[in-house]
This record gives sequence, structure tokens and C-alpha cells, in this order.
Amino acid sequence: MITLKAGDKAPDFSGFDQDGKFHQLEDYKGKKLVVFFYPKANTPGCTAEACDLRDNFERFKANNYELLGVSADSQKAQGRFRDKFKFPFPLMADEDKSIIEAFGVWGPKKFMGRTYDGIHRTTFVIDENGNIEEVITDVKTKAHAKQILK
Repeated sequence: MITLKAGDKAPDFSGFDQDGKFHQLEDYKGKKLVVFFYPKANTPGCTAEACDLRDNFERFKANNYELLGVSADSQKAQGRFRDKFKFPFPLMADEDKSIIEAFGVWGPKKFMGRTYDGIHRTTFVIDENGNIEEVITDVKTKAHAKQILK
């Protein structure tokens, strides 16, 4: 599970978003990057979190932040999620879980007495030089922008 902490170099990730556009850590050099991992597109908690970030998007832009959502959903599912809620930021379709595993957010979870493997809702704030500034594991889905922008 998550072993990355503030001060660590961010994993050199790469992958494709809902439109098939390629993204990599290098693309964000010189900007702050918020990489938020969520379990599943179009579910209540994930929708609340992404909508809160959307509603505060101009504040992020004004503070030199880029946002990137990541889940193991397909490009098609990510595209539907983005279109339905009009998200102004890309959603990575990490079906092979390479980004999810690089950041250490995949692992055992419990729900209704059942244990299974899944994505742990986690946000990483990465600085302009590619270093992790903050790791947020206790994500408040309805007030996540406030947690990040303080």
C-alpha cells in the first residue's frame, strides 16, 4: 500500500485519458499537479469528489494547479463520466493499473464484512519539480478542494 510521502519524487507515470490523449508526469513540469485516485466512475462518492473539484476548478487554475483523475475504468466509462458531469480536467483510464500501482493505492479493502482488492481513494499534490508535496488519504469527497487548497 501507500509508501509514498511528502518529499518523495513522484512516480514517472504515463497513460491515456478518456479521449486517448497521452499524459505523463513530464507534461506538468512547472505546474502543481493534483492526481486524485478514485475507485469507480459514476458512483456516489467519486461523483461528489470530482464535482467538488470541478466546481472549484477556476481556483485551482488561478493557483497554477492542473488536475488529473485516475481510476481503473475504461476510456469509454471515463468519457461518459466526464461528459455527464462536464469535468474540465482529464480522467486517466488506468485499466492495467500501472499508475495505480506506481502510486501504491491498490490493495485490500473491506466493505460490508467482505475483503477485496481495490483502489484506495487518495490524492497526491505534486509540486512544480515533480516532488510530492502532500498525500491526502482521508479524502472528504464533498469538500476535497478545500482540503487541497487550504
